[in-house]
Amino acid sequence: MKNNKTALITGCTSGIGKALSVKFAQEGYNLILVARNEDKLKELSNHLSQAFHIKSVFIAYALEKPEAAEYVFRRVQELDLKIAVLVNNAGFNEFGSFIKTSREKEHDMMHLHMFFVTDMMKLFLPSMLDNKQGKILNIGSTGSYISCPYDAVYAATKSYILSVSKGINAELKGTGVTITTLCPGSTKTEFAAKAGMEDTLLFKLFVMSPERVADIAYKALMKRKTAVVAGIYNKILVMSSYILPNRFVDYISKVMLGNQR
Repeated sequence: MKNNKTALITGCTSGIGKALSVKFAQEGYNLILVARNEDKLKELSNHLSQAFHIKSVFIAYALEKPEAAEYVFRRVQELDLKIAVLVNNAGFNEFGSFIKTSREKEHDMMHLHMFFVTDMMKLFLPSMLDNKQGKILNIGSTGSYISCPYDAVYAATKSYILSVSKGINAELKGTGVTITTLCPGSTKTEFAAKAGMEDTLLFKLFVMSPERVADIAYKALMKRKTAVVAGIYNKILVMSSYILPNRFVDYISKVMLGNQR
């Protein structure tokens, strides 16, 4: 199935981003794949093109750099492609006790999750509005809703993504353009190992597959939902944070994320 529309997906070489790339290719979208690793991008782009008979190109760049969004936007203009769907998936985590985590890595994380995502929307929204159609999928987290001891800065950046996405989506009502925020919980990807979280209870219990999360995200995006929490357990977790006392929610979070002192 081909629909002649193009989706741009960042952070697409592993995990949820890769699963989303496969999902969009299955649905007939042509792809612009954006990530840091050129070899992985080339391999994925070739595979999806051949497997699903779509057009796929890639842009390799370190997206935490201040000029990253402008660079990606210029490259898309040079390719003369119109973006129907923008997926801001790229992200990483700096996990541990707040006083011990790296300031430099946290600065990169804040730039990638907040400034890059904001800039990408700022740059690509005008053409979507001109066409009176378009969809943006931003990736938040269950941490967008609850306090996360030992993961405070990461959760704060994901709270920003949820908040700014909901606000801009409200501005866009009636334009034909919508923004959906996916808020997944623990997912079976390389994310946990890279962040040093693979031994926490959070990543041993109720872990979802990236393919299942991608399916949930795609359906929510097509239905133009404002936000979606992936999975029943994660929905219960988020709902309980509004009902239970803060100190109890904090205690549960500490147990799930482990003692990082």
